[in-house]
Amino acid sequence: MRTKSLKKNKINVVTLGCSKNVYDSEVLMGQLKASGKEVVHEEEGNIVVINTCGFINNAKEESIDTILDFMQKKEDGDVDKVFVTGCLSERYKPDLQKEIPNVDQYFGTTELPGLLKALGADYKHELIGERLTTTPKNYAYLKIAEGCDRPCSFCAIPIMRGKHRSTPIEDIVIEAEKLAANGVKELILIAQDLTYYGLDLYKKRNLAELLEALVKVDGVEWIRLHYAFPTGFPMDVLDVMNREPKVCNYLDIPLQHISDHILKSMRRGTTKEKTTNLLKEFRKEVPEMTIRTTLIVGYPGETEEDFQELKQWVTDMRFERLGCFTYSHEENTHAYNLVDDVPEDVKQDRANQIMEIQSQISWELNQAKIGQTFKVVIDRKEGEYFVGRTEFDSPDVDNEVLIDASKTYLKTGEFATITITEAADFDLYGEVSTLQKES
Repeated sequence: MRTKSLKKNKINVVTLGCSKNVYDSEVLMGQLKASGKEVVHEEEGNIVVINTCGFINNAKEESIDTILDFMQKKEDGDVDKVFVTGCLSERYKPDLQKEIPNVDQYFGTTELPGLLKALGADYKHELIGERLTTTPKNYAYLKIAEGCDRPCSFCAIPIMRGKHRSTPIEDIVIEAEKLAANGVKELILIAQDLTYYGLDLYKKRNLAELLEALVKVDGVEWIRLHYAFPTGFPMDVLDVMNREPKVCNYLDIPLQHISDHILKSMRRGTTKEKTTNLLKEFRKEVPEMTIRTTLIVGYPGETEEDFQELKQWVTDMRFERLGCFTYSHEENTHAYNLVDDVPEDVKQDRANQIMEIQSQISWELNQAKIGQTFKVVIDRKEGEYFVGRTEFDSPDVDNEVLIDASKTYLKTGEFATITITEAADFDLYGEVSTLQKES
């Protein structure tokens, strides 16, 4: 007769999707640890929590494949329990329960206390900022708001994440101080919409005031802004960027398209003229600024003329960083009522054309950096190289600086002064500056 083993439960948290999901997983792990649970991130564990993404088709497929993989492991006896949380679960819970009923329980994006209870842990309100970070020790994501009030036609985020809710400045500062005390040097501010920060709590856009509070946190050297919405951008943020060396000259501002009739159908609340003027203002006020944007091609009704206009605009604007996605037809969004009339191969071809233009722009901008010296944070060692980033680059999505590890030793998580010696489309190569060697 088999006796049930008394092995201790180990909870494995698996994160899919964006940096906001990374943050949510870290909060979950912090809560579990505070309840005395053994918790790991994407390692072996007999209890699995999958934090899913439900944003676009590719992400949904990856989430479902991951759930099915772990269900197979459960059937094989390699794991005991599987719980599913996050955006896919929020959006499609009834369908998932019907299609994959063997999952122990499904939870939405706002059901952390219920998930903790199912895992035998208590939700502790007092744990502001207590997270188990999963990123390299030198940087961490800092979520300053949840949800979104924007009506963009293509986006399912408000369905999954609800209305915009800003986190109070004092709570964010406490969290930043705790991160800094653990060695975090770079804070990457994230939200569905940074531009809207503070409107619900303080009745005004308060991102600049939040930055003023965060620059006072000892140990933090870089503060980076991700996911700002173009309409209503608070221009006083640019003053802080100019005045405070800790605030990186970097802004991630997804613009999605530039053709007026596509912008109108997308319900973006702006025009080509307003968008172009905003970018000119950014460049005028902060000439050093690196602008990252993302675009969508193949949106319903996008004609060849619309696409050519977008291509020309990308050529003219010379964005330092740019990503391009093909349109995904999402249920319950406003655009779902439109006919998804651009064929998949045309969408993909258009995305490739945009990225080809961007690749050339990026190569040219990188060539201009040869001979220049930058402050670089060293994220990791990979093969023969130490891999770092300048203040103009965000982790995972932007350029990296590679330094030959056979010639010099650098400490991961620390800053170094690097002179650029070579440049490719999306990578820079450098060596430790003589300035650093002498000091």
